[in-house]
Amino acid sequence: MNVRHTISKKPVGQLTRGKTASNRLRRVDNFILLYEPSLLTRTDGLFQRSLFVDLGYGFDARTTLESAERFRRVNPNLPILGVEIDKERVDAALPYVDEITHFRLGGFNLPLQPRTLDKSETKGAGQSNESVRLIRAFNVLRQYEEKDFAPAYERLAEHVLPGGLMIEGTSNPFGSIWVANLVRKEENGWKFEALVFSTNFRMGFDITDFQAVLPKNYIHNVVQGEPIYDFIEAWKRSAAETSPAKVFGLKQWFAASAENLATKGYKIDLHKKWLNRGWLIWYK
Repeated sequence: MNVRHTISKKPVGQLTRGKTASNRLRRVDNFILLYEPSLLTRTDGLFQRSLFVDLGYGFDARTTLESAERFRRVNPNLPILGVEIDKERVDAALPYVDEITHFRLGGFNLPLQPRTLDKSETKGAGQSNESVRLIRAFNVLRQYEEKDFAPAYERLAEHVLPGGLMIEGTSNPFGSIWVANLVRKEENGWKFEALVFSTNFRMGFDITDFQAVLPKNYIHNVVQGEPIYDFIEAWKRSAAETSPAKVFGLKQWFAASAENLATKGYKIDLHKKWLNRGWLIWYK
């Protein structure tokens, strides 16, 4: 087996703290598996060998390897790439490399390698860089300045196939609470598809808990006059108005608050498969 690891481009980005915990991102992966499993199984054109990228996986490879196990239940041949800006972290992950599992030094300029296309992927054989179907970037951009948010997104968009997704956000240390942007790659760049709020109810149900893990483009904008402030305040009112539902359990109260929020004009996905599992999807 001949597996290459060396990437010549200097990684773009900053070193993260790298702390993680087993199954911290399990709910993120389970969300993707329920939201769009077909993205993981697509084999048309360049999707045939396109990658899932775990950007900024941390001090060890566990989150990438856990995702590999989950996603390969629906696509056993899914190529997966863990990307870290710290060479020591990459070196520590190299024992886990195989033909479809890769760990490379890189940043927002993803370390994709050239390869030969076959006729099923293009009208004529030729050379092209590897392509990406899905990026998960969690607990990465939170340490950056807000001005760095858009440039990072633009760099990442260069590598994703049209129709592909990125889920980018922040979680608490054990993944019980998180909020993420869900963005879709279109021909001209990203389209912000939804903002996803997730809880497993182990910390109860308090909307203020979500504020601490808002993505970088929102966390400093929870002030009067901003859409995210209006949304959070409207959800708080909805939770108060539906508080009698808590006698039936936190999940029932969560669902009732979401249904009430939708009556206030917000485009919320009210399917029980989301609300009963602690996911609120606000379509943009």
